[in-house]
Order: sequence, then structure tokens, then C-alpha cells
Amino acid sequence: MIDSGFVQIDNNNVTSYTNSHDQDFYQKATKMSIQNRKKRKIRPPHPGEILREDFLPDYDLSVSAFARAIGVSRQSVNELLRERRAVSPGMALRLSRIFGNTPEFWLNAQQAVDLWEAARNMEIEIRNISTLNVA
Repeated sequence: MIDSGFVQIDNNNVTSYTNSHDQDFYQKATKMSIQNRKKRKIRPPHPGEILREDFLPDYDLSVSAFARAIGVSRQSVNELLRERRAVSPGMALRLSRIFGNTPEFWLNAQQAVDLWEAARNMEIEIRNISTLNVA
């Protein structure tokens, strides 16, 4: 008979198990995940593009009205929409508040763009680094 305990999860981290069977099951399950090692060929959408193409039209917001609503200058919003400015943590908080999503949504979108650009710009340097093996 299998004991049906539970796993307590806090902030996506397992903090306690009711028995050793649960712990073994969790450890095996996490090893079964598939890592995506394929190189992304096209650039992820910049948060400014997401705002420009999806959010502002859906809410029928002009650049001026949007800037006023989040308490920043039109220039700041315009630079973000033109993809010449990155989303900062402060801007992510503003965007998440006005649109009812999370700051992590905006920061993750920015991070995806940043990592993609860094990978392209540093491709040769990174290729020359060898992966270490555990002794």
C-alpha cells in the first residue's frame, strides 16, 4: 500500500514532506523535466512591442493618456514603445498595476530579449568556453 502524503510548496520550493516516499517521488519527477537547449532563431518580442501591439490598442490608450496614468513622461513611454528603452523594475511595477498582471511578466519579457541579444553578441566568446565536469 502506498502512503498518500502531501508535499508542501512555498514559492515553488518544496519545504516539507509527509514521508520519504513523497520526497523520492518529487526528486524523480524533477529529474524528468526536459531542458530546451535549442537556439532561438527569432528575437523574442520586446515589452515595448507587446505594449504597442497588444495592450494599448486593447485598452484604447494613447501614449499621452497612458503616460499620465502610470505617472511617467511621454518621452519615457515613447522610448519604451519604440524599443529604445528597457523595462526597469519600477516600470514593471507600474505596468503590472495598470494592467492587472505581475511585474515578473514584464521583467521576464525584458530578460528574454536581453538574453537573446547577449547570446547573439557573445556567440563566439561563449562557444570558446568549455563546460566543467564534476571531479
